[in-house]
Amino acid sequence: MPEHQSLSQQPFEHRFNYGTIPTHNQSTETSPGHKSRDLPLCWGHRGHILTSLVIHEPLLACQNEHLRQASADFPENTLCSFKAAIQSGAEGIESDVRISADDVIMMIHDPSLGRTTDGQGKIDSLPYVGGLDAIRTLKAPHQKIPTFDETIDLLMLKENQHVTFNIDCKPTNDPERLFNLIKASIERFQDHALLLSPRLVLGMYHPKFLEPAARLLPDLKRIHIGVSPSMARNYFWEACEGFSMKFSCLVGWEGLLFRKDCQKAGKSIMVWTVNDRQEMIEACKWGVDAILTDQTKYFLALRQQMKADWSAVAAETSALFPYTSIHYNGLVSWLFGRLIFYYLYRLAGPFKPMKH
Repeated sequence: MPEHQSLSQQPFEHRFNYGTIPTHNQSTETSPGHKSRDLPLCWGHRGHILTSLVIHEPLLACQNEHLRQASADFPENTLCSFKAAIQSGAEGIESDVRISADDVIMMIHDPSLGRTTDGQGKIDSLPYVGGLDAIRTLKAPHQKIPTFDETIDLLMLKENQHVTFNIDCKPTNDPERLFNLIKASIERFQDHALLLSPRLVLGMYHPKFLEPAARLLPDLKRIHIGVSPSMARNYFWEACEGFSMKFSCLVGWEGLLFRKDCQKAGKSIMVWTVNDRQEMIEACKWGVDAILTDQTKYFLALRQQMKADWSAVAAETSALFPYTSIHYNGLVSWLFGRLIFYYLYRLAGPFKPMKH
């Protein structure tokens, strides 16, 4: 890919390439499936494991016990868990970003320290130097909270330059501050446009991140993380290459139309957090590009079953699936979407469409 080429000028497969993502014309809801059927990528939740699930390629990673155990053996969002996943054959890592009081990007999910570390207080009110740098995880082996710089350094090691990094931009972050810090970290490397930026993905909940992302980090891929197809259409459609959506919001009629429109437009679809077997099977039938799960080991085993006999596994769910849970009900899904909309509105400000 030419170094000077902007994201919008690049072919779709280069703009949004998670290794071996299936193309939409290969993965349709009505396809009966066969031994070369493309299946979704498996994304590990919160810095866990991400491995390729294209069914016609050798699946050595699935046979690697270290891969299966990486998320269980190490604390979430730590360098040791990232390294273990990569060394076991993972194609990518995912982590959340928050900023310390002295402008250091930290890889941690919660706004406060108490749940996962031996510290107390909020990340944004504490300095990294002389403060957060001494904090360790509660779970053994006890690890420090990694910085964004340290994570990027890991990705830039020669043996890791195939790994994708999905950056979960929490809505409480200030977009200008966050993206300027990310930009500075990336630009430490002279060849970042060729070797690093194409492997970085910005996941965004709130539209206030879109314009700063396009302006400050134009070569990074952008996806919307959401719970409402209508919200995704109204505020993120034009600016994002893909959508990472709550599984239940894509089950009903609105979700079906959204999935079809994404496939027609060449936009990738990811679903979260899918830990139930039947939901995994349905998502594979939909032809989504990735499934985010806490049960990576289970999903890899299920994928092996699909490889052996797709028809038998696919038959475990039927046209009655949308009626098997109240969470799939259109009204319930709509109400939940409105609740999250107002929550994000109060947390991060008004939703304004991106200006062109």
